[in-house]
Amino acid sequence: MRLLLNIKKENDDLGKPVNKLAKQLPLKTLLNYTLFVIAFLSTITISAQDLNYEDGKKYTIAEITVKGNTNFSEQTIITYSGLRKGTEIMVPGEEVSNAIKKLWKSNLFSDIEMYLLKVEGDSAFLEIRLSDLPELKEVKITGVKKGKHETILKENKLQKGAKVTENLITTTQNYLENKYKKNGFLNADVKVNTFDIANDTIDKPFVNMIVAIDKGEKVKVKNIDFEGNTVLSDKKLRKAMKNTKKINPIRILKRSKFIEADFKEDLSSVVDKYKEIGYRDARIVADTLINNNDKTVSLNIAVEEGEKYTYGDITFIGNTVYSDEVLKRLLRINKGDTYNGIELQKRIADETRPDGEDITNLYQNNGYLFSTINPVEVNADGNVIDMEIRISEGKPVYFNKVTVTGNQKTNDHVIYREIRTRPGDLYSKENVVRTIRELSQLGFFDAEQLTPNFKNPNPEEGSIDMEYALVESGSSQIELQGGYGGGGFIGTLGLSFNNFSIKDLFKKDAYTPVPMGDGQKLALRLQASRFFQTYSFSFSEPWLGGKKPVQFSTSISQTKQFLFDATTGNADKDKRFNITGITVGLAKRLSIPDDYFTLSQAVSFQHYNLKNYQTGLFTFGDGYSNNLSYTLGLSRNNTFNDPIFPMGGSSFTATAKLSLPYSLFSSTDYDALKEERDTNADIANDSDANSLLRSQAANRVSEIDQERYKWLEFYKIKFRGDWYTKLVDKLVLRPSVEFGFLGAYNQNRGVIPFERFFVGGDGLGSYSLDGREAVALRGYQNQALSSSDGGTIYNKFSLELRYPITLKQSAKIYALGFLEAGNSYDSFNEYDPFALKRSAGLGLRIFMPAFGLLGIDFGHGFDPQNGEVSKHGWETHFIIGQQF
Repeated sequence: MRLLLNIKKENDDLGKPVNKLAKQLPLKTLLNYTLFVIAFLSTITISAQDLNYEDGKKYTIAEITVKGNTNFSEQTIITYSGLRKGTEIMVPGEEVSNAIKKLWKSNLFSDIEMYLLKVEGDSAFLEIRLSDLPELKEVKITGVKKGKHETILKENKLQKGAKVTENLITTTQNYLENKYKKNGFLNADVKVNTFDIANDTIDKPFVNMIVAIDKGEKVKVKNIDFEGNTVLSDKKLRKAMKNTKKINPIRILKRSKFIEADFKEDLSSVVDKYKEIGYRDARIVADTLINNNDKTVSLNIAVEEGEKYTYGDITFIGNTVYSDEVLKRLLRINKGDTYNGIELQKRIADETRPDGEDITNLYQNNGYLFSTINPVEVNADGNVIDMEIRISEGKPVYFNKVTVTGNQKTNDHVIYREIRTRPGDLYSKENVVRTIRELSQLGFFDAEQLTPNFKNPNPEEGSIDMEYALVESGSSQIELQGGYGGGGFIGTLGLSFNNFSIKDLFKKDAYTPVPMGDGQKLALRLQASRFFQTYSFSFSEPWLGGKKPVQFSTSISQTKQFLFDATTGNADKDKRFNITGITVGLAKRLSIPDDYFTLSQAVSFQHYNLKNYQTGLFTFGDGYSNNLSYTLGLSRNNTFNDPIFPMGGSSFTATAKLSLPYSLFSSTDYDALKEERDTNADIANDSDANSLLRSQAANRVSEIDQERYKWLEFYKIKFRGDWYTKLVDKLVLRPSVEFGFLGAYNQNRGVIPFERFFVGGDGLGSYSLDGREAVALRGYQNQALSSSDGGTIYNKFSLELRYPITLKQSAKIYALGFLEAGNSYDSFNEYDPFALKRSAGLGLRIFMPAFGLLGIDFGHGFDPQNGEVSKHGWETHFIIGQQF
């Protein structure tokens, strides 16, 4: 005798009962048990969970056996079922039902049956029959590029050994079809088929899978037509649709494609467009998609415009903290104005601007975190809408606990000194937003993952805890380069530690690999070839003394340059030009006009020493010059949040570098000295004069210039401004302007041959001999837009459009297009701000924490550079460690 207790399940269809009696039973025996089976089945409903066990009988399990096509051991299956030999169960009963459920939930079997084989007194003999689900062996994907295969396998969990169910097949098919439809492939079709694999050596069932993908073509929108519109034209309504565009061959940034989710969003934008001009009842009556024969679609949108409304009386209810007058000034809406529901919502709470000037921010920046502000239309007679702004202020909220998490290397005090939300302070949304910016600007954390978490809000007590969740990113960089240039091999080693800890310099345990965590910056750079050597060291402490944001910085540098010896082909160490420099600076964050301003001051000294260095670069080949200068700078930077890819704000810097006016303290008659120099210079350049006289005159010019430039006298003014504006999504526009001017206090003494501007190219110089500044202007060769001695004045204008490819912690990559124009001039008399060299091009930037910023630009110069008569054309620029 054997009787099926429960159950056969095919492909995740749980609990459909199947009644089986052994065909071998004699007719008499079959009849004897018919009544029992009917009574048993009458208690079974759709699923095993719903069985009625009131008429069941208790048995003791005498034995459990397992049969079927399975790779699992009998003991494993019995153990997993939860049934145990010697335990009492009800037949039918909950224990049997639960055992079957457990086996199904394992997602390991395609068929499960449980039988009561026989009964001896109160003992029951059970048998579990099941079959393993087939496992996935190989997956073949067709219809897409090989580079996409790995992503498809990972996203759909189609790894080797996965159990293949109908649910897996259906889910894979639906996921891929929806994925491609979201990307504009409206007719995408995916077929998923499996094939059994014959296997003579292993009992385990395997299948291969074929995923056939037919994306089809992206469906473009041929026409977008509107019906029922009289107030707004079709053109204006199509413009309101930001995502769905009709075919236009000259449009570059937004190609035509139909994506249903985007289209639904655009329909809301059409309604919003009407609301902005007072038509608050406007609605979409119908939208129709028409499939065209050329595999495009056309869209017909029927609108009902309604009537135009204006504002009537606007009253505030519930406000006790701020008067009606204060709130009206922020709302900026008066009786009689055209009704604009979108504008009204922004004036109350502008979701697009965390720092917006709206009523919600007024309350939240002054402690009222739990305040709510709701505009309610109380009357709409005669198309005039009376509004009530209902305000629930709640209690002022104070910060209780403020914590940070995720900082493994950076010491707590470096973070907490930048935090503007402190325990006991009144809650301020503005301070939360500012804290996020300040922590992002440190450069030690991934700006995209920096999150403020509100915890334990308590409106009754007026308290809240704040947690800043940080993800540290690499803050140290290494530069290791080698190449040929200037007649030989050039090697460069640069190390930059941007989160250094000098106090741990002598602690052995702190070297991981260097002492880190105090927010200090230390940089070393070595560069050498046969003909020059440069060494530099710099260090900065952003919080001198640890109590106020006063930055201390210092740098030391040494440069040696040797002339080429034509006889040996090597450097002539007896003909050299050395520069030794040191700079010490302080920068203080200001509070007026606001605390985005920084005032910086620096004192620097450079000693230029020439020995038999006759190159024409200077008018003297033996001697020295000293440059003692004071630099005063005022800057403001409120860009946010990622310093690598800012999406808003602005940055500007104005500096004045000044030397002492030595001519005021000197008894030298520089007017007479200038006349003598000009006379001797004319003789030295006179080809008709005898060689001895010319030589004597040239020597005298060198002597005079040595006297003039023993201590450099000059002033240097520079300005740079950058603005960042987010246009659409993460598309950012960055205009920029630069200006520089080098002047002299005493015109008879003249403008110094040092500190000049050299415009053109990538803006990178392998070394700088004379304090010159390389100004980038892409599309031209390096320094090709300035005279050989350098310009004393320059200006540059730039317009850059940026879009990020990825902003992940491991690498931030963005593409850009640019327009640039600029030039340099030898004197203010020659200055013409409209005589510019123009260029345009495309580029790519990659920022990796270990290597800094890398990039490449392809620029096209539209004008001739110095020495050319036609436009310069294309130039390729490689960028290392700087931003334009």
